[in-house]
Amino acid sequence: MEGDTKPDRFPSTEQVRVFPVSAPNSDAEKVVGAEDQRDVSTASPKQSAFKSLGWLDRFLAVWILLAMIIGILLGNFVPGTTDALQKGQFVGVSVPIAVGLLVMMYPILCKVRYETLHEIFSHRGIWKQIAFSVFMNWVVAPFLMLALAWACLPDEPELRTGLILVGLGRCIAMVLIWTSLAGGDNEYCAILVAVNSILQMILFAPLAVLFIRVISHESGTLDISYEVVATSVGTFLGIPLGAAMLSRFGLRALAGPGWYDRVFLRFVAPWSLIGLLYTILVLFAYQGQQVVHQIVSVLRVAVPLIVYFIIIFFVTLWATHRCGFGYALGTTQSFTAASNNFELAIAVAIATYGPNSDQALASTVGPLIEVPVLLGLVYVVKWVGNRWAWKD
Repeated sequence: MEGDTKPDRFPSTEQVRVFPVSAPNSDAEKVVGAEDQRDVSTASPKQSAFKSLGWLDRFLAVWILLAMIIGILLGNFVPGTTDALQKGQFVGVSVPIAVGLLVMMYPILCKVRYETLHEIFSHRGIWKQIAFSVFMNWVVAPFLMLALAWACLPDEPELRTGLILVGLGRCIAMVLIWTSLAGGDNEYCAILVAVNSILQMILFAPLAVLFIRVISHESGTLDISYEVVATSVGTFLGIPLGAAMLSRFGLRALAGPGWYDRVFLRFVAPWSLIGLLYTILVLFAYQGQQVVHQIVSVLRVAVPLIVYFIIIFFVTLWATHRCGFGYALGTTQSFTAASNNFELAIAVAIATYGPNSDQALASTVGPLIEVPVLLGLVYVVKWVGNRWAWKD
């Protein structure tokens, strides 16, 4: 532990956070690309948010823009691209997309210090922080998406239903990327991902029925299988988490902690960024034709999504700052609340309404909007951290 805190309160900006941080202890920990973990609080107050990023991360917006453009071009001008991506399905998601998600999550989960997690849960403060996250993720965020869906799409019930499904899926994949890029805390993010995964398997189906059938009075059958939800969550979290834990405990035991930190982490670190860019390219190639041919529907869905991401992010960021959370905790909470489990929303929409439905279209637009917006928020939150001199 980096210091002692009173277990019955949130850590203040003057206190040390209540759990260990993945702060680099050696040069080997300062891995490149998306794994650059330098905290805003350690940088000079006058240093810009842009300069505090690694050189690969500085131009991540460029790489993502290129991946989007290439994906749309492939989807529209290379015959058979969409059909080829639709042939293989893995728990309701295209196999190429599933591979990208697993590759993207594995390196970050390898850096989580599982051997110290028991110390985290010994502090009462962590339970208060988890309770705050549960409230933002399962009360505020879903109801905000429901309200925005009705406000922006009162005449499009199918698109509205797809948006509601997106709002109910709490993120377990890309949130690790955004938290890492922004200098959040990987251990805490992993805990929130695990908590949201368990709650998703319990709450997703009944909340979907409540929001769509009871509150929205949508006609037609709505049969969301618990098996679909559990399989999706278990796969996209369980596989990379299990592989990361085996890698960490096995390789550290065989080759030693020094080799694991100096060699292995440095080798796997860039794969998070590679997996992210690959996933984005495949997503846009997969939906390239719909983006172009149904541009009006895409734009109508994009408006509430953009408003949702911005509102929920800054409300959470403001609340965590007022509660005395440090920068890393506040950043992790904000990205967790603003991110969504698009792979689950897509799988449920396809399984329930069909692959060519407007519900499926709305759910697939989710990640197309989320990626550029949350990437922009990475730069914004680092600037805010410097502007507020927000320390841990």
